[in-house]
Amino acid sequence: MILKILKYSFALLLISLCLPAKAQRDKATADTVPPQQRVRGIQYESKEAAAAAAAKADEGKLLKGFAVGGDVVGIAMGIFAPYGQYEGFFRVNLGNRFFPIAEVGWGVSDHTDETTQIHYKSNAPYFRIGCDYNVANDKKSGNRIFFGLRYAFTSFKYDLDGPALTDPVYGDAMPFSFHGLKGGQHWLELAGGLEARICRFFHIGWTLRYRQRLHEKKADVGSAWYVPGYGKQGNHAISGTFNLVFDL
Repeated sequence: MILKILKYSFALLLISLCLPAKAQRDKATADTVPPQQRVRGIQYESKEAAAAAAAKADEGKLLKGFAVGGDVVGIAMGIFAPYGQYEGFFRVNLGNRFFPIAEVGWGVSDHTDETTQIHYKSNAPYFRIGCDYNVANDKKSGNRIFFGLRYAFTSFKYDLDGPALTDPVYGDAMPFSFHGLKGGQHWLELAGGLEARICRFFHIGWTLRYRQRLHEKKADVGSAWYVPGYGKQGNHAISGTFNLVFDL
């Protein structure tokens, strides 16, 4: 028994002495190999081959990224036109083909009609959700031709002020002033447009939109002149946006 214990102890001693020596030899050998000849992960013949391999690996991913952006036309309309909007969106890229999107904006109007002298004022938020579909054949370029659908809605208040009305029977003057009138609307949008990549993460594009009213909530005095996010009141409307888009 004692002899076996001595044998095992001697074997362990030899192993403990040999391992550090082997490690030193391996390190010395590695130090003599030039850096360009050392193997570090997967090696490719060129940068182009590495990029092609990375692109091929990315093809199988459904989620390609996210983007944020905003409309420039609505801002210009808010400054120079009777009404406008400040609008931004958040978008998801699924396979460079489908783009679910959520749009949020704030519609504004402060306008007096030259003929009736009725002053209309409103500012309120609106919301849209939907999805775009990219029909361009080259999905990797970042340039897109798309069509989409949106569901939109808003709930808002507005003010109406105008010249006093004269009672046709008694001749009394009745003030025409209504504040805090409540309105609301739901509508669908058909969208189509183009988008071009300017650099790696920045795109610009324009969109043409056809809007069809689904439901309107009227105030006691009738329909609102302007609906935030929709435009001038009516069963349908047409508008456009010019978007700045940033990939995240």
